[in-house]
Amino acid sequence: MGDNPHDLVKNRDIHFAELHPDPNQAATAALLLADVEGILNATPYSATHLHVSYQLIEVSLEQIETGLTAMGLHIDNRLLYRLKRALYHYTEETERVNLGCNRSDSKCTRMIFADRYQRMNHKLRDQRPEHWRKYL
Repeated sequence: MGDNPHDLVKNRDIHFAELHPDPNQAATAALLLADVEGILNATPYSATHLHVSYQLIEVSLEQIETGLTAMGLHIDNRLLYRLKRALYHYTEETERVNLGCNRSDSKCTRMIFADRYQRMNHKLRDQRPEHWRKYL
């Protein structure tokens, strides 16, 4: 692990559970990850298999999986996949700490979907000026 920026790009596969109301979870996840900062590529290989390329300094596999789970997708929890994910989480966390990116660093531990949420059009927003909202 040197100063080469290609060392910081990770390529991982995410497998989803087959029994889910959304039959094509991989495509849904690819659409959700398209606007996330640090995600270089998200390609669905099948309905339950997603390939993700991302920059480790921006986002980790654990953060990606947490965001996808929070959005209602179900990640496959068979023993082999759990072991692989645990190994990836440990090694990535170790690399991030060695790079100086701690858990307490706000840039590294931000919610991966926070930017997307802010850009969404929320129809129930209060249209009154700020000083009128504080008046009541």
